[in-house]
Amino acid sequence: MVLFRRFKVRKGERGFLFRDREYVRALGPGVTWVLDPLRRARVDVSALRDVFVRHPELDVLVRAKAFGEEALVLDLADRQRALVRVDGRTAAVLGPGLHVLWTAERRVEAEVFDARALRLEREDLAPVLAAPGAREALEAVTVEAGHVGLLFRDGRHEATLAPGTYAFWKGAGTLRVKPVDLREQALDVTGQEILTADKVTLRMNAVVAFKVADPLASVTASEDARQALYREAQLALRAVVGTRELDALLADKDGVAGALASLVRARAAGLGLAVTALGIRDVILPGEMKELLNRVTEAKKAAEAALITRREETAAMRSQANTAKVLEGNPALLRLRELETLERVAGKARLNVVLGERGGLLESVVKLV
Repeated sequence: MVLFRRFKVRKGERGFLFRDREYVRALGPGVTWVLDPLRRARVDVSALRDVFVRHPELDVLVRAKAFGEEALVLDLADRQRALVRVDGRTAAVLGPGLHVLWTAERRVEAEVFDARALRLEREDLAPVLAAPGAREALEAVTVEAGHVGLLFRDGRHEATLAPGTYAFWKGAGTLRVKPVDLREQALDVTGQEILTADKVTLRMNAVVAFKVADPLASVTASEDARQALYREAQLALRAVVGTRELDALLADKDGVAGALASLVRARAAGLGLAVTALGIRDVILPGEMKELLNRVTEAKKAAEAALITRREETAAMRSQANTAKVLEGNPALLRLRELETLERVAGKARLNVVLGERGGLLESVVKLV
């Protein structure tokens, strides 16, 4: 029968001797002989360079002070978390529980946090989020450019987050980050059938350009701010168009758009939104009304054309009358006009001019020369 058993612990290791499942003592590097005829002893070995001590009876070893001054013991409460750095590099994020880290061969640092603070603020957030245990202990949130993030904790608004990446401790309450788009957006209000004051049914399409002015109000004042703005634009269209007759509406679209914008802006402010522009894109008339308006327009244009023609004829006749008066008072000028006429005719065909005796046309021409 073998009475003694031989156990060897290598350099860079530590051993823990158990007998009948009870801890006896720690073993340093070297060979140890243990009296164990019944084979009830065992030695569990842990490498110092592994840093993290993993043992099913870790609490027993800690209570027995089996690690001496060679390890860092962290006993984290439910509200505590720890960030471990080994040789200056992020190694792990630890949650609640008992943790032991060897410090004999590596430079080990641990920073303990209170998770009730909710947010982990560090410049080196990226390596922390990539470290082992980070997914279980931290919730990462990224707010994109052009957005803000509304942070709610247990249903209460805690903060408004600018674009960037954030990390929050899990288990510190119900956490929710609501992204809000601050960029300008366009809302099409299409296919609105509205009855004008003179009982004409129109179909109108409008467009509303808006952006979020108050992020918190935009998510708390209504279930869906965009849908609420669409509804307010519909009501405003009916309120403005329904009080105007068709002719006034078609003649002053800009005025109608201005009245709409003023009304919608006031209602959008209560939703946390700012309307930057509003315009009427289309006014669609019924087929018979469109044909009637085309005929009216055609008649107006024909009347305008006839009026212009009459004005031109009147002006021409007035000019001819004035010319006649001038020629009547100056016979020589009349003769000169006759010669100009003859010259134009001669340029197009052969022309023989026979002048009468002296005292007639010849004498007048000589006088002119």
